[in-house]
Amino acid sequence: MNDLPLDGVTVIDLTRAMAGPFCTMMLGDMGADVIKVEPLEGDESRSWKPPSVNGVSTYFLSVNRNKRSIAINLKDPEGVRLLHRLIEGADVLVENFRPSVTSRLGADYETVRRINPRIIYCSISGFGQWGPYSSKPGYDLIALAMSGHMSLTGERTGPPVKFSVPIADITTGMYAAFSIVTALLLRGRRDEPIHLDVSLLDVQVSLLTHQATEYLATSRDPVRMGSAHPSIAPYQAVKLMDGYVVIGVANDRFWKKFCETIGAEHLSSDPRFSTNELRVKNRDELIREVETLLRSKSTIELVEELDSVGIPVAPVKKVSEVLSDEHVLARGMLESVYHNSLGTLTLLSHPVLYNNIRPRIRLPPPLLGEQTDEILRGLGYSEEDIIKLRDKGVVR
Repeated sequence: MNDLPLDGVTVIDLTRAMAGPFCTMMLGDMGADVIKVEPLEGDESRSWKPPSVNGVSTYFLSVNRNKRSIAINLKDPEGVRLLHRLIEGADVLVENFRPSVTSRLGADYETVRRINPRIIYCSISGFGQWGPYSSKPGYDLIALAMSGHMSLTGERTGPPVKFSVPIADITTGMYAAFSIVTALLLRGRRDEPIHLDVSLLDVQVSLLTHQATEYLATSRDPVRMGSAHPSIAPYQAVKLMDGYVVIGVANDRFWKKFCETIGAEHLSSDPRFSTNELRVKNRDELIREVETLLRSKSTIELVEELDSVGIPVAPVKKVSEVLSDEHVLARGMLESVYHNSLGTLTLLSHPVLYNNIRPRIRLPPPLLGEQTDEILRGLGYSEEDIIKLRDKGVVR
């Protein structure tokens, strides 16, 4: 894609860790000029290692492509003035501090709005800009626990567990990016500043969807079910002789075809399992019967059998298997990008195609302050000015 949707949009990125950086990466993927403003010690996720590539955390590398980094000491008044100059020419500012912190840095909404009355200001926090919990620190794990998601994740008799990736952070970053783009559209109709308040907890509560509606309708708390579905059966992982597959028998037609394919017509006519509602009611007996019948099959064998008749099925893959999968590779979900200091990096690609074209990685994840001089020159600072700022510890 040569003409990216957010070409010409400048984003000041005051975020760190995952939720904010995931949001600004999405904006950068779409063509925005994302200026990542880091403290002199850098985004905290730079130190989240091992693993690392030439000393740079893979966690940081995963969500900071298509950005430029400038390192500024915002505890220094001159550093704050520099940030304000960046804000003057920006369209969007994204921050993920606790509500009380931005005012100490000279980057609170009221200050920023006075500097740039047209700016879209996005605050990402654990619990929002107001409310009883607003001053509490919030991380992905905290949001998962307080939103109810951890009470629903894991096996029925096991402890609550978190998701494999920081899903609370990632989905909050997605909501923030979506909201910023809609605010840019709104600004085209109403020329006024907009303050977006995006909370990890709010987003996770919204993602409870059918689980919340179940409780609201029945006054019963949903329970952990492992890989099973509360309203469909069999729709879960089942154990075979050499591993696990998931099967998605989502309706009675699929159930009949599934039974025929695995040679279990007797289950199809069993009055305990004749409808989905009965299969859900008798789930434990159903899964015992199914796993007993499938115990002698390999994952390859069962996947081929069910695929051939259109029954949704998939092996439970390791990450190494996913990243070498022929379909994933054919779709271009991995991309190599060259970095002058780190060499060639292989990263995940942007997941959406526009007219069958996937946006490319324009910039590799930056080293700390890698574009400080470049950004300062763009603001009109001379080489002598830049040397003075660095010598005084204002920038790195």
